[in-house]
Amino acid sequence: MQRRGLLLTLPALLGAGYARPVRADDAPAPATPPAAAAPTRTYGLALVGDPKLPADFTHFPYCNPDAPKGGEVVLAALGSYDSFNPFIVRGVAGPVGVVWDTLTRASADEPDTGYGHLAHTIEVGADKTYVAFELRPEAKFHDGMPVTADDVAWTFDALREKGRPYFRQYYADVAKVTTEGPLRVVFHFKGGGNRELPQILGQLSALPKHWWEGRDFAAPLNDPPLGSGPYKVGRHEFGRTLVMDRVADYWGRDLPTAKGLDNFGSIRTEYYRDATVALQAFKAGQVDFRHENISRVWASEYDFPALQKGLVKKRAFDERLPTGMQGFVMNTRRPIFKDRRVREAMTQAFDFEWENKNLFFGLYTRTSSYFSSSDFASSGLPSVDELALLEPFRDKLPDEVFSKEFTLPVTDGSGNNREGAKRALALLREAGWDVKERKLVDASGQQMTFEILLDDPTFERITLPYVQWLQRLGMDVKVRTVDSAQYQRVTDEFDFDMTVNVYGESDSPGNEQADNWTSDAAKESGSNNLAGASDPVVDALVAKVISARSREALITATRALDRVLLWNWYVVPHWHLQSYWAAWWDRFGFVDRPIRAGVDFNAWWVDPALAAKTDAARQSGL
Repeated sequence: MQRRGLLLTLPALLGAGYARPVRADDAPAPATPPAAAAPTRTYGLALVGDPKLPADFTHFPYCNPDAPKGGEVVLAALGSYDSFNPFIVRGVAGPVGVVWDTLTRASADEPDTGYGHLAHTIEVGADKTYVAFELRPEAKFHDGMPVTADDVAWTFDALREKGRPYFRQYYADVAKVTTEGPLRVVFHFKGGGNRELPQILGQLSALPKHWWEGRDFAAPLNDPPLGSGPYKVGRHEFGRTLVMDRVADYWGRDLPTAKGLDNFGSIRTEYYRDATVALQAFKAGQVDFRHENISRVWASEYDFPALQKGLVKKRAFDERLPTGMQGFVMNTRRPIFKDRRVREAMTQAFDFEWENKNLFFGLYTRTSSYFSSSDFASSGLPSVDELALLEPFRDKLPDEVFSKEFTLPVTDGSGNNREGAKRALALLREAGWDVKERKLVDASGQQMTFEILLDDPTFERITLPYVQWLQRLGMDVKVRTVDSAQYQRVTDEFDFDMTVNVYGESDSPGNEQADNWTSDAAKESGSNNLAGASDPVVDALVAKVISARSREALITATRALDRVLLWNWYVVPHWHLQSYWAAWWDRFGFVDRPIRAGVDFNAWWVDPALAAKTDAARQSGL
């Protein structure tokens, strides 16, 4: 490289032809290179726009910064638990997430926003190829050791190497993680196209590297884990009881992301094998708070003395969250569900209107999109922008993607779904099935036989009518209900025919779609691709969703993906509700203002005066 002020050398003159020597004072100044764009350094990340709260906010608006600390709350859970490690496939973990702090903390009243928690500053490269988190020097684990960048890097590597498959999917675009000093950790990306990676990494828990040395991270954990969060594991009996005790000297208690949160002195979770028993325990005052998700129970089971006397409160809180998709998922790894026409027939046979009228008190709305109640739900025919994404795959897609609006069958609710049965049988015949001697059989005479796997007995009342409708078509269908531990093992290995799954969605779909739908996830034990979808078109559209550079591009890509998933009939869609149904013994205080999440129970507190009143009533037998 030639330095300014030096004469050109003889070889340079010869190579360029004759030229007089150039003096420094008359040489044209070289163009000044543009200054590199500065990275963004911030206190919070929002996927769309800016964080709602200013840099100097003192607490989340739905929290009471002066909320009293203390008191015990008792919750109920169904099933069992046998581990304290929620990050791996093996074992069933208890509700121990509050043991570990995360780099950022989300607001329950904002979409896709994270505010610095363990990290006081977040730095995003101008070219979006890295994110760095600078940790608070006061952050400590419960043993007094500082939380360091090395802990964060170790956690990331452990999750990607040994954690549940969705961590590998989530972190697939991270090339490496490095530390720059004890408090700065940097995640380097493979490119700048994954718009939500900084926020995904902000959700990372920081586990103590020194505590895990000598322990197998991939194995179920029986020792109470060391963390840095507001709670630690207290009294416990695997499968029955788990108590989380508040850490009195919690290092982050005065942070704006913690002020007014984590108020309970202890959180005791009691495990029940049966939902009916759990409800009776609540009515008897053995459980303090209940999130109800069964319409029949909500409509008919809350007329009991404690509620009539005002000792128990019942309320539907409005939610403003995407409702996603719940449905009967067909495992396309099974030969009987490989044909799209068979899967569509399963939906034609389902009578939602009858179930909503007779089982749900008319409280639910049918779900017709994987991204329901959001801007990302498809409707009508594809837009011009959607067509630009779909046209290259026209020969690989069902014609209906381009020519028909996706709709679900609607019945009169009488229970006589004759038209649906006719359409289902027509589709099944096209797929090679026929009815002989009242049995639906294939060309070899084998009857269509499969099992619907459940992990909650309360779902049997919803599933059994569906089984009857399928049996009328000549199928041999059975229902098997197992406990939560067995259910997790079976579904992790995809050893089922049909089951119920919920595909929850956020205000900004992204990397989780890879775990739900891609070919790679279909091969990963423990992934959320229960349907076994393995379609290069879906893979390509998921990639478009993840790499979308603008909100408009994200909406277009997600709607295109939605159409392809719907017309492949992987799921018999169920229903949704945009309310959070809650019932509680009147012993709590909370800031009574609407929030997007409906309820953030973590912001409630035990009101000593109310608790004394309800305790006295419960002890006296009401």
